[in-house]
Amino acid sequence: MANDYWRQRTKPYEPGQKTAFKLSRSKIELFMQCPRCFWLDVRLKITRPNSPPFNINKAIDELFKKEFDTYRLKKQPHPLMVEFGVDAIPYASDELVKWRENFVGVVSMHEPTNLHIFGAIDDLWVDPAGNVIVVDYKATAKAKEVDIDSDWQISYKRQLEIYQWLLRQNGLSVNDTGYFVYTNGRMDLDGFNDRIEFRTKVIPYTGNANWVEPTIKKMKKCMDDEMPAVGTAAMGGECDFCAYAKARTRLTLEAVSTKRAIKK
Repeated sequence: MANDYWRQRTKPYEPGQKTAFKLSRSKIELFMQCPRCFWLDVRLKITRPNSPPFNINKAIDELFKKEFDTYRLKKQPHPLMVEFGVDAIPYASDELVKWRENFVGVVSMHEPTNLHIFGAIDDLWVDPAGNVIVVDYKATAKAKEVDIDSDWQISYKRQLEIYQWLLRQNGLSVNDTGYFVYTNGRMDLDGFNDRIEFRTKVIPYTGNANWVEPTIKKMKKCMDDEMPAVGTAAMGGECDFCAYAKARTRLTLEAVSTKRAIKK
């Protein structure tokens, strides 16, 4: 419902428009995955089909926030931070509630493109030198230990880097190293018994947000130009969504053509 409400409030981008246009962190990721899907979204409001809601992941996010907020009030490190050797404590700021809110988040007005860039963070920590640390919660359930080494997880890394860039645009000193609080549902137990147990790792990642600024400029050029080429799927080959749309259109046209030929 929130997504539908947001989409009804926003109009498609008009090439050369003078008013600021809002783009979320996820739209930057969409552009990186497939410029055509991005163009169709912002220019025509033709969006990719939504995936089912990840309600378990959402619940874990909320519970993590409550946990870390408890230690935020105490100005003490969470036990996970101690276990994994992170020299920091949860960052305390009145802005954090807003920065965590979907469709609000951390905001930066990119003057060269007149694009309003925003993204909602999961958490921030702060090191002894006063640098804020971007933290992102992740949840899964698989037999092997979690890591961030798979090619498709580049999207996780870009997400963290965009948050680092946004916070720097807001005048904060940001540590290059961020963390993924990555929890994994255990599949090695004897049964469910109305409970899933998790193992959680805190995984460091040193970000480099130098790509964000030029990418925003490329996005604006894409928005003002004609429909671009198809992007590349996470596992290789052309964008899965574009490939499906092309195949379905071809089969539909062939079926219509065959039906007309039979009628003649």
